Amino acid sequence: MRGSALFATPRPVPGRLLPALGGLFVIGLALPVFLIAGWRVAGWALAAVLWIAAQGLELLLARIRARTSNLAASGVQAFGLFFKAIGLLVVLLAAAATDPKLAVAAALTYALAYTLQLGLSLIAYFGEPPR
Repeated sequence: MRGSALFATPRPVPGRLLPALGGLFVIGLALPVFLIAGWRVAGWALAAVLWIAAQGLELLLARIRARTSNLAASGVQAFGLFFKAIGLLVVLLAAAATDPKLAVAAALTYALAYTLQLGLSLIAYFGEPPR
């Protein structure tokens, strides 16, 4: 299959539970690493709070999108992506202004969890047969 045909073939939207659980696994696995390494647990806690808040917002927006038309659902999705990114950046920049090491620990932990979630989402999406 050619690369352009791979991305042009529509597939059903995969479930979000497994990718979210993968990200939660990374957040949970990071706590013992923080404790054993003697790092400040506040960095882990900030990443965990940001992760849970982002997942909660995604769940809320998914429920709203299900109740609206296609055009309105696109607007809700765009607003959600924008709001999550800006909210995450504002919190991390505020943390970096007060304690840079805390912000780096939180950002790296969140980035690892997000990366695993994205990877699992892509595997789930391309693992589905085309429509």
